[in-house]
Amino acid sequence: MRLAVLASGYGSNLQAILDAISRKEVAGQVRVVISDVENAFALQRARENGIEALYINPRDYKDREAFDEVVSGQLMERKIDLVILAGYMRFLSPPFVRKFRGRIMNIHPSLLPAFPGLNGVKKALSHGVKVSGCTVHFVDEGLDTGPIILQEAVPVLDGDTEDTLHERIHGLEHRLYPQAIQLFIEKKLRLEGRRCIRFEG
Repeated sequence: MRLAVLASGYGSNLQAILDAISRKEVAGQVRVVISDVENAFALQRARENGIEALYINPRDYKDREAFDEVVSGQLMERKIDLVILAGYMRFLSPPFVRKFRGRIMNIHPSLLPAFPGLNGVKKALSHGVKVSGCTVHFVDEGLDTGPIILQEAVPVLDGDTEDTLHERIHGLEHRLYPQAIQLFIEKKLRLEGRRCIRFEG
């Protein structure tokens, strides 16, 4: 299956996916990594792994929809089956989501629907929650509102800082995201309204 990763930063989840592919835990191939940040380390990770790396400058386009149209064109040209957001800091436009509906995944460092958007870990700590975690979900037109694929919890310790909690959540993300991608590849996910049903097929 042809995978594409959209990333804006360091790309640790991209690396986790590439590692899972090399261990044959994910039966797909990342064909392209696209970033809206020219010096994103995710692009370097792609190049080091022999994967096409594309930087597309948002400032070259009049608005979000025009930028997304170019990105979606690159994805369609490569016949991408699944679009994976890995630290991609741009909100996808509705036309982009419609074009790839049910084929865009994201991971978020909270137990959605709690603490969507930026700074999910900081918000969880500020709120005083005792449990946090991460969520893999399909992307819809809302902000972290799409159908949930997988979730896993991690306890919040009394001495946790934003950095220590984020580090433990990252460990979950690196395991959970490849699992969700492989379930998609194996056609074991079915959407029923807001619910994502996992089944053996």
